Amino acid sequence: MSAITALNDNVLWGVPMVVLMLGTGVFLLFVTRGVVFSRFNVVMRYTTKTLFQRPDPSEAGEGTISPFQAVCTALAATLGTGNIVGVALAVATGGPGSIFWLWLSALAGMVIKFCEVTLSVAYRTRNERGEIVGGPMYYISRGLGLGWLAMLFAAFGFLASFGIGASVQANSLAGSVNATFGVPLPVIGAAVALLAGLVLIGGITRIAQITEKLVPFAAIFYLLGAAAVLVVNAGEIPAAIAQIFRDAFTGTAATGGFLGATVMYACRVGMSRGVFTHEAGMGSAPIAHASADTDHPARQGLWGTFEVFFDTIVMCTITGLVIITSGLWHADPMMSEGAMSSAAFGQSIPGGQYIVTVGLMLFAFATLIAWYYYGEKCVEYLFRKSRAQRVAVRVYQVAYVAMVFAGCVTNLDVVWEFADCFNGLMAIPNLIALIALSPVIRRLAGDFFRDPDRRRPRDTDYSGMLVFKDKS
Repeated sequence: MSAITALNDNVLWGVPMVVLMLGTGVFLLFVTRGVVFSRFNVVMRYTTKTLFQRPDPSEAGEGTISPFQAVCTALAATLGTGNIVGVALAVATGGPGSIFWLWLSALAGMVIKFCEVTLSVAYRTRNERGEIVGGPMYYISRGLGLGWLAMLFAAFGFLASFGIGASVQANSLAGSVNATFGVPLPVIGAAVALLAGLVLIGGITRIAQITEKLVPFAAIFYLLGAAAVLVVNAGEIPAAIAQIFRDAFTGTAATGGFLGATVMYACRVGMSRGVFTHEAGMGSAPIAHASADTDHPARQGLWGTFEVFFDTIVMCTITGLVIITSGLWHADPMMSEGAMSSAAFGQSIPGGQYIVTVGLMLFAFATLIAWYYYGEKCVEYLFRKSRAQRVAVRVYQVAYVAMVFAGCVTNLDVVWEFADCFNGLMAIPNLIALIALSPVIRRLAGDFFRDPDRRRPRDTDYSGMLVFKDKS
């Protein structure tokens, strides 16, 4: 166990991964000529302004779910404990300056997520049941011809789903409900496992239908509560913003129970928490985006950029300001991150702690059903040439629901470490593929941004811009 912890702290979620993520983001920024920033108006026009528009069937491309459903499914997997508890952890251990480095991580993540979503749609295919599937395992195998690396990614994704998807999210949900409302853990576990099972048997269509309703509601609910807290603490906001920028380059002096943080430590904590919350580079979200009904791979990539922007620049910043303006981040060294978030809301507005509890409930449930889909597609890929594929998927489904129940009733310190480990391991083959397929990304991005307003016909063929080393 100590070896896994050391691997996480020193490599997978330490400086090497931060450097790899940031370096890949900068490299892809040059490859794409910075279009996600220079044409940010296009990103916002085809995301926020078209959130609830019904697509014209004559203009859409092939796909199973709408672009909005795809981004809601991906956001369901990223919005959650990282936005509430993870930000509190970053501020408590790295100081307010960690928020600046979290922003920097998001800027790199916006580029990376655009690229991995674009590749996922470009290299998607159909499985034996005729369903559209995609993700890193497909662009690694079809684009690079490295079947073994694709299998490795799928194995890491399958194992990670039991940790960060099933047990960890269920544990956060159950702990929050138990602490606030006193409901026994086994009762919570049975209820959550039953609800999850009913959703999961419907596949991506039902998952998308649930997340497109649950994610916007949960986000609006949490943001309204946070906005109310910031209105109460409005006088502290300018000082909090100034401290974020100042401490990012000077470190944070010890105050009260806070131990103080160097600039390098604030950088590492902020950027690693950023990667944890927006998941750019891990390769998980592209699995959901691959099923989107879109006319051009890069148009769906815009939703990937929006996803990171909303998840980290908007949600995490607001949580960070709530915690910093509360003053609790350096008041009590024994306070847990979850308790800190609840107390920051509760001390500003009556019943504020319930906002955090309900927010965690909704976000955690959305995350666990979204991660099931990621895990299922990884299992499906691992057994794609086997007659046992259907059995393997069914066994995985039962095991996943069982892990949801187990997560509600057990202590998961060990599971957290393994979840972090497999999440980090997922990123390595994915980042290798993004760098190796950067010429494909450049061609697809260039083609789309030459005329982003033009809707391509359903049968548009982009294979001439791709590289195929395995067409299976």
